[in-house]
Amino acid sequence: MGFRLPGVVPAKKLLQRSLSNSNKASSMAVDVPKGHLAVYVGENGKKRLVVPVSLLNQPSFQDLLLQAEKEYGFNHPMGGLTIPCTEDAFIDLISSLKAS
Repeated sequence: MGFRLPGVVPAKKLLQRSLSNSNKASSMAVDVPKGHLAVYVGENGKKRLVVPVSLLNQPSFQDLLLQAEKEYGFNHPMGGLTIPCTEDAFIDLISSLKAS
């Protein structure tokens, strides 16, 4: 018997597919602590940030994942998960999510 959290499972599958397509994923995984994931944000995904996976179940973060899927599909230009927003907007969002 189990339970399912709506929206969390698809987000995890999105990340697994995104990272599995990357040749860089295995070499960069060492830099990411357990319970976190690396994302690229900013103009052309230039800034790499590490965020807790606990944010995956937040509706506003899931909206960003859906935007990333629409813009990039599962072939992200940086080889990892690229979030289509400015660095400042992403940091503000993550800060507000961590505070709540």
